[in-house]
Amino acid sequence: MNRREFSLAATSLGLLPLASPSHAQAPLFAAGKDFIKLGKPAPVDSAAGKIEVVEFFSYNCPHCAAFEPQLEAWAKKLPPQVAFRRVPVAFVGNDVESKQRLFYALEAMGKVDEMQIKIFDAIHKQRQPVVGDDAIVAWVGKQPELDAKKFAETFKSFSVAGKAKRATQLQNDYQVGGVPALGVAGRWYVDGELAGSMDRALQITDYLIGEARKG
Repeated sequence: MNRREFSLAATSLGLLPLASPSHAQAPLFAAGKDFIKLGKPAPVDSAAGKIEVVEFFSYNCPHCAAFEPQLEAWAKKLPPQVAFRRVPVAFVGNDVESKQRLFYALEAMGKVDEMQIKIFDAIHKQRQPVVGDDAIVAWVGKQPELDAKKFAETFKSFSVAGKAKRATQLQNDYQVGGVPALGVAGRWYVDGELAGSMDRALQITDYLIGEARKG
């Protein structure tokens, strides 16, 4: 879901063709058409020798919720030289900073992988009102996988607030136009609107990982 409210409802289901017949065996991806090459490199957090891939997302975004299972399956197959991480954006909904802190509190507790789909399901399938600080803390308090007291302390911590601010800065550095979206090596950006579908966005990301390996 982007700031212009474009719809990926069809593309998230892979309804658009991945390539024309003439390019079926060797798809060609072009900067400015299929992805964006950043004019100024964005900062990366990965260790030297690693290729960083960032997924920009929002818990409030239904397209991100639909994409999450596919993303998780793809991420599990990434080669060891690729460092994958998620970054929550500061748009989509009225409680964006709260949702950013939700993610970073879970990350600090080592619970993101366990809770990611569960949060999406609570918001988008079960329609639970997980909106704002109080509702988030209350929802977490009902989750047996989480230490509610530890979460509440972490959620309100200075370090988590700082990570939320840095997430917003990285979002701006990548000039994120919509979510879900992917950034590669601080150099390239792709989302569903550019790629035509999130299936194809992952293909383009694989291609860009290959380009990053070349240096």
